[in-house]
Amino acid sequence: MADANVQPNVLLILTDQHRADHLGFAGNVDVRTPNLDALAAESVVFERAYVANPICMPNRASLFTGAMPSSHGTRYNGIPLDWSANTFARVLREAGYRTGYFGKCHLQTMGSSPTRMAQWQEELAPDDGRRDPHPPEVYEWENRDRHRHGWVDVPPDFYGFDHVRFIVDHADFCSGHYYQWLLAQGIDPQAIQGPGVAQRYSGEHAQLWRTAVPAELYPSAYVANETVDFLSTASDAPFFAVCSFADPHHPFTPPGEYFEAFDPAALALPASFWDQHERSMPQFQYMIAHRGQIPGGVLGFSPSEAQFRDMLAKVYGMLALVDDCVGRVLSVVDRETIVVFTSDHGDAFGDHGLMLKHGMHYDANTHVPLTIRAPGKSPARTRSLASTLDIAPTLLELTGCRRYIGMHGESLVPLLDGAATSVRDSVVVEEDQLFANPGTEEPVRMRTLITDEGRFTQYHGFDQGDLFDHQDDPLEMNNLWARSDARDLRMHMSERLMDSILRYATSDRRARYTA
Repeated sequence: MADANVQPNVLLILTDQHRADHLGFAGNVDVRTPNLDALAAESVVFERAYVANPICMPNRASLFTGAMPSSHGTRYNGIPLDWSANTFARVLREAGYRTGYFGKCHLQTMGSSPTRMAQWQEELAPDDGRRDPHPPEVYEWENRDRHRHGWVDVPPDFYGFDHVRFIVDHADFCSGHYYQWLLAQGIDPQAIQGPGVAQRYSGEHAQLWRTAVPAELYPSAYVANETVDFLSTASDAPFFAVCSFADPHHPFTPPGEYFEAFDPAALALPASFWDQHERSMPQFQYMIAHRGQIPGGVLGFSPSEAQFRDMLAKVYGMLALVDDCVGRVLSVVDRETIVVFTSDHGDAFGDHGLMLKHGMHYDANTHVPLTIRAPGKSPARTRSLASTLDIAPTLLELTGCRRYIGMHGESLVPLLDGAATSVRDSVVVEEDQLFANPGTEEPVRMRTLITDEGRFTQYHGFDQGDLFDHQDDPLEMNNLWARSDARDLRMHMSERLMDSILRYATSDRRARYTA
C-alpha cells in the first residue's frame, strides 16, 4: 500500500507514433506545439528517451508492466497482453487510486478476433508455445467490429483501469466507444469516416486524405472531452488518468483548418533524406529503389520529396490539434498533479528517405519524447539515457508505491531530484514480427543496443547488421558493421547487448497479477 500522505494525482499523456523532434521544445521551428512546450518548460525533459520496442502493442505493454516484450509476452502486434499481467496501474488501483483510460489503449488486438489471430499465429509461427488459461472473451474489449455493433461495457480492472473509453484504430476511421459517441450525436460514422467519403484533394494517396470529419468530432477531440470529464469529477480519491491520442499515427488526416495549417513547400527536409544506403540492410536499399511507391497498410516505404513534404505538413496539422486538446486537458489539473508526456514509439518520417517504423531502429524510430512534471521537482533537461521501461517504476516511487517483481526499468526519480546524472548506461530495443521486411524473406527479428557510444543492431538471419558511432556520426549515415577498423567497437557492443539480453531473460522476472 502507498503512504496515505503521499498520493499525488497522476496524468499520463500519450501520443502515437510521434518522433521526439516533432515538437517545439525539441528545437523544431516548423511544428506548432505551444501547450506541450509550456508543459516541458515546467518539467524534467529527457532528451535521450528510447523505447523497449518500436511497435505499438509491445511497447505499450512494456510501458504499463515495466518489462521487456520478451518477458511480458506481447512480442508483436496481435498478441494481447496477458490478462493476469501486473501493471503499475493495478498497483495504483490497489493503493486507492481512481483509474481511467481515455483514447487508444492497444493492450489488446484492435482488428481480428483473438481466435483468428491465434490461427494466423499457428499457421505462420507453429513454434509459439504460448498457452493462455483465460477465456477468449477477456481479450475482445478492443475489437473494432464489436464496438461498431453496440456499446461495449468494459469490466472493472482492465489491466488496472476502472473507467475506460476507447479509441480503436487510427486517423479518421476510429472505432471504439468513440464510434458509439458519434452515433449518439446523430452522426452516421460511415458518412464521414475514411477515404471513400473524403473531400477531394490533389495529393490524396493511401496514407493521406482530406477527411470529412470536422475537428470537433475528430478522435483527438473525443479523447480530450472524456479525459476532461473524468478529471473534473469530484472525488476524495486521487486519480491516475491516461489521455492517449491515436494521432499522429498514419494515415495522415488532420481535420478542418488543421489540414492546410502548414505549407509543405516551407518545411525543411531531414538532413539524411537523400541517404543512398550504400552499406545499409537490404530492406532499406529495396525501399529506396522503389522511391515514390506508397503502399497502404503498415510496411515502410520511401516517399518522393513532394510526397514527403505533403505528409509532413499533414502530420504537423495532426499534432497542432493534439496540442490544442492537450491544452484543454492541462487546464483542469493543478500544479500538484504529476504529469508525464511521452509516445509509444517514433517514425522514420523522412530520415534516411524512409517512412513508418517496422524493421527500422534508426534514432527517429526508437527515440521518443519524455517529460515529467512533478511537485517539488525543478525543471531541467537531462542527457541521461532513459527507457519506456523506466516510467512504471518512476511513477510507483513518486506515488509512494512499491515496485513489483518482473519490472526491468529503472526509477528516474534520482534524475528528477538532481541527485544523479544518469540511471542507466544503455537501452535495449527488441523487435519481432511474423512477416518479412520489403525485399527480404526473413521474418523480422532484431535486437538493438543504444549507448553513449552509438547503436548496434543484430538481425536474425543476416550476416550484416547496423553499427553507428554516434560521436562521429549522429545522423547514422555511415554503417561501420563491415569496417575492419570498427571491429573492436562491434565486438564491444555485441558483448554488451548479449549481457543485457541475459539480464532481462532471468526466469524470475515474470510477474502475474493474482488478486
